[in-house]
Amino acid sequence: MSIYGIDHVQLAIPKGGESVAIDFYQGLLGLNRIAKPPHLEARGGCWFSNGVVSVHVGVDDDFRPSRKAHPALLVKDLDTFAANLSAGGAHVYHDQPLEGYKRCYVDDPFGNRIELMERI
Repeated sequence: MSIYGIDHVQLAIPKGGESVAIDFYQGLLGLNRIAKPPHLEARGGCWFSNGVVSVHVGVDDDFRPSRKAHPALLVKDLDTFAANLSAGGAHVYHDQPLEGYKRCYVDDPFGNRIELMERI
């Protein structure tokens, strides 16, 4: 028995934030919105995937942004990716280097931290 992968990462959003989430996760990050199963659709939120990476955003009535815990997404051409995010109005910021990676962080529109990493 062993763990061999991650199916998805879930982040919280406030009630009514779905359209803003779509603009960010699909519009800026480039993850396609995918259908939720009908029995989960009533809960709100939305799911995104590019076939390799999946992010679920779920409504939390007691929403507080995740400022420390975060997903780390591997990207290609981090500099261009980060520049496109900034041009789209996202807050992109840098931290200490990590051996073997170029990296930065971006906040989603709700204040959840997301790390973007490029292997070097």
